[in-house]
Amino acid sequence: MTKKISLVFAIGGALFLLISCASVDRNVEFEPPVFPPPPEQPRYIWERQFVSSGDVKETTAMDRFRQIATGSASTLQGMNKPWDVAVFQGRIYVTDTVARLVVLFDVPGRDFKVIGTDAGPGQIVKPTGISVNKNDGTLYVADVTAQRIIVYDKDGNYLRALGGSSILRRPTDVAISPDGLTAWVIDNGGVDTQNHHLLKFDAITGELLKTIGTRGRSEGDFNLPLQVAAGPDGTVYVVDGGNFRVEAFNPDGTFKLTFGAIGTRSGQFSRPKGIAVDPHGNVYVVDSSFSNFQIFDPEGKLLLFIGQNGFKGEPATYVLPTGIASDEDGRIYVVDQFYRRVEVFRPADLPADQGYLSSVKVSAK
Repeated sequence: MTKKISLVFAIGGALFLLISCASVDRNVEFEPPVFPPPPEQPRYIWERQFVSSGDVKETTAMDRFRQIATGSASTLQGMNKPWDVAVFQGRIYVTDTVARLVVLFDVPGRDFKVIGTDAGPGQIVKPTGISVNKNDGTLYVADVTAQRIIVYDKDGNYLRALGGSSILRRPTDVAISPDGLTAWVIDNGGVDTQNHHLLKFDAITGELLKTIGTRGRSEGDFNLPLQVAAGPDGTVYVVDGGNFRVEAFNPDGTFKLTFGAIGTRSGQFSRPKGIAVDPHGNVYVVDSSFSNFQIFDPEGKLLLFIGQNGFKGEPATYVLPTGIASDEDGRIYVVDQFYRRVEVFRPADLPADQGYLSSVKVSAK
């Protein structure tokens, strides 16, 4: 199994690197794009992207010797179908639904590893959403096929699981409250059931504390909900995909507000998927149809959108964007399934040499 996974990673990574290299002229000095573009005052700067193990691990002399001696292809490991992303102090965790695991880009540790491949209670079947306890790095992974939330420590060691088939039908995402005590879980239910819920669990004991909503259009109900995120004040935001909106709930689970509607204008949604909240409470929503992510204030007022459709692999161009996350420094991480990458955007007021990614050189790689 390990050899098969490594082979798939190597092939997938090599193919993408060919596409990526072809789209960047190495003879031209790369100027990272800013958003909004001039003459507006920039608020975000495209900083870099993560594609393979080569973005965090340096190729050693021994690695190069093995390649020359054996005539083997590059040992770089990439991603097959990334879905969602979570970040803890420079450690970037990405779910891969095809490879059936979680990829870890450990930037401070200059390491790359996979999580959830070992046989046993921590083995992943089909991971979708992912979240992290910002206090200690505990990792929570929604396994939609196994019908549970799998919990690991920050290094990927299995700890426990929440939910199970008696409670969850199609868990697609999980979010952890700021204090780390509550796990909010989306149960997508599927098209043949009314069980479209937001569930509140005790993140430590796994006890189900509350079930919110059913299938419908009323405030507090859902139609094929997909992803969830928790803000710094404890507000919980849910992407209600089939209703083309975002719903917000108070920490006790009571309904708070909603924003968005179906449409093609800014502030509306066509195919909303990923959601994240930054340290200031601003809300980021990925729309895979618009090929962008929109930024709202905590009350749902549109502030900015970033991204457009594009097939050349250029920065901030997307084909199938899905997941999004914000780290402790306010950097934004966006997953695109087509390009098999995670892009990083830095707030314009955050110097490049500050934060958990400060040791990473900005490049067009």
